[in-house]
Amino acid sequence: MRRTFLGAGLALLLAATACSAPETAATPPPTPAGTPTASRQDPAQADRTLASLRRVDDLPMWEMTYVGDYDPTVGTDAAPPSPFGCSLFAASGDRSRPLFARNFDWDANPALVLRTDPPDGYAAVSLVDMSYLGVGADPTGDRRLLNAPLLPFDGMNERGLAVGLAADDGATVRAEAGKPTVGSVRILRLVLDQAATVDEAVAVFGRHNLDFDGGPPLHYLLADATGASAVVEFVDGAMRVEKGQGGWQALTNVPVVGVPEERRRTDHRYGVLAAALTKAGGVVDDRAALELLNDVRQGHTRWSVTYGLRTGEIHLRTATGTEREYYLPVTLP
Repeated sequence: MRRTFLGAGLALLLAATACSAPETAATPPPTPAGTPTASRQDPAQADRTLASLRRVDDLPMWEMTYVGDYDPTVGTDAAPPSPFGCSLFAASGDRSRPLFARNFDWDANPALVLRTDPPDGYAAVSLVDMSYLGVGADPTGDRRLLNAPLLPFDGMNERGLAVGLAADDGATVRAEAGKPTVGSVRILRLVLDQAATVDEAVAVFGRHNLDFDGGPPLHYLLADATGASAVVEFVDGAMRVEKGQGGWQALTNVPVVGVPEERRRTDHRYGVLAAALTKAGGVVDDRAALELLNDVRQGHTRWSVTYGLRTGEIHLRTATGTEREYYLPVTLP
């Protein structure tokens, strides 16, 4: 098991950037036609980003630190096809150590642990399914990686705000005039960049129309360092929110907003999570959370991860059984 301290690494990379000769940050690095356009890096920052890539697991799982800026509203928006089968929960029975946990269940694609620290947003660690970048099992030198910030499938930022997604086949969205439209995965990046609390994250959702075209409809679980949590769903075209109560909140692939708890528990994975979290009073540490995720894992679970929303500790277990630990310094309100 290895522990990676992200704060020091990010500080060194940012210091190196600050000491470089001034360059025109608005000029993105040259890329061949058809490659991502989200990068707002100068050439040196792009090179440092790609040079930070390293393989850490035979999933294959990679790590990369993104240096510089990106535009979260442009570039490719590859929506994942259906079906996802994910399991998520927020546990806040111990308010001093709230925790966010999730299984990502999907095809056997390479994955990426991504560190970001945008100049106008919060630093974050997120997990990316690299296949949606068009990147293969060996992405070394592939400049499409510069689009990785746009597709976080779960993550936590430096304020202890975490977010994850799961498929919800019944969800529908209706565009509202005057709001920008973003992809159903892209919205996670906006949340991680802009929100410090669940209420702020809900407001980010509320300021945007979501686009489910080309992929499954989704719903989302949010949690923050205060122990608050919420599910965001889209019912009959409208956004609806249910905040957590009782020390825990869970999400699988069945609707929860406005649905009686006994009906939710007819879903096997939701029922297992609900029973265990109720018995524990919502008090679980990262090890217990990983074991609970193991209880609901499926044959196509790619990774299990826990985020310590006040501690900054991140525990990752891949489908190959490798476990890794990371640390993102959390600034509490």
